[in-house]
Amino acid sequence: MKATLTQVRSYERSVQLLMVNQFTINLGFYMLMPYLAAHLSGTLGLAGWLVGLVLGVRNFSQQGMFLVGGALADRFGYKPLIVAGCVLRTAGFTTLGLVESLPALLAASAATGLAGALFNPAVRAYLAADAGERRVEAFALFNIFYQAGILLGPLVGMVLTGVDFQVTCLVSAGIFAVLSVVQIRALPARRADDVPAPGQEGRERVLTQWRGILANRPFLLFSVAMIGSYVLSFQVYLALPLEVRRLGGEGEFGTAAVALLFAVSGLSTIVGQTRVTAWCKARMAPGRALGWGLAVMGLAFLPLLVATALPVPDGGPGRWVLAAVPPALAAFLLALGTMIAYPFEMDTIVRLSGERLVATHYGLYNTICGVGITLGNLLTGAALDAAREAGMPAVPWVVLLALGLACAAALFGLHRTGRLAPAVPEPSPAAA
Repeated sequence: MKATLTQVRSYERSVQLLMVNQFTINLGFYMLMPYLAAHLSGTLGLAGWLVGLVLGVRNFSQQGMFLVGGALADRFGYKPLIVAGCVLRTAGFTTLGLVESLPALLAASAATGLAGALFNPAVRAYLAADAGERRVEAFALFNIFYQAGILLGPLVGMVLTGVDFQVTCLVSAGIFAVLSVVQIRALPARRADDVPAPGQEGRERVLTQWRGILANRPFLLFSVAMIGSYVLSFQVYLALPLEVRRLGGEGEFGTAAVALLFAVSGLSTIVGQTRVTAWCKARMAPGRALGWGLAVMGLAFLPLLVATALPVPDGGPGRWVLAAVPPALAAFLLALGTMIAYPFEMDTIVRLSGERLVATHYGLYNTICGVGITLGNLLTGAALDAAREAGMPAVPWVVLLALGLACAAALFGLHRTGRLAPAVPEPSPAAA
């Protein structure tokens, strides 16, 4: 940990602040969101489909507006979008804790989603710009702060929600309010180097910029190939907990085993990310690292596949081991695959953009992967139900394993054909 902090201090103040900001953003978000569904269905007594609607509006508003958020960040600068996102999330989380009417809940949920669409592309583009040639290492450190917030947030939220969910909402909103003030005062203004200031003659129209990005075939192929990484990593929240509870039950053991999944995933990233990145960077090209990362994520489901061939004990320690160990090993391998791929993934987006309109590229990339996650989770959930009804529990793990290997093969192919090589920036119309 001391070496990690030393590495963080070697970067500019803006990069350090962005890393701490991301930890705080995830802390505030994950102390509230895991407990929102229980509040809506329990305290407020909403029907299941209404709970799904409120949560779905947040996800839709975030995924659907990533491209807009990225374009605005490139147009008006990164800092205003980061601050606006934090202010909007302050208002949204405050509202979630104070209102009971469905229209107000939907508006608050949409606001929290839009907030993420505003600051996520801007944060990553800002970090990439100020980290310079050390982007890969910076994103490795960024992932440590990111995972630390995810790990700590639910624990803090559990304590606060034990008092009252309204307290959780107000504390989370307070965190975002403080974060907004800190960024207004301490975060330097930063604009994309290639984008003219608002009002400058010769500026590109937003639609023209988007058409140019959509014509960037290597970037689109890379984005589609990387969908698998997000579908696979999300199974820590979907398929793995369902498998734990299928075998371990809904009691205290099942709850503890699910908590173990998140602990394994978060702690392994915090401890190992910088070492894994340094090892990969010294031994392989970025494209190969991406391919191996996806391959490891696919192989994460091999322990679960093997476990389906074993007899299921009726109870006792044998059943507990079968319920906990294969999913925990899968969670570790998913985290390892993400550690391998993530820093090179973020760097590749910058390179494929030609270092122009980076936030817009991040926005479109997030949108593509977000749509993929939604479809992937629907299909995974359907496959889990169908496989169990048919008495073929191995099928979902075979499909997820195949998905990881197919995406890895696609990335190796893009690397071999040179499509993941740095793009050559084109002169902007303003400079022509």
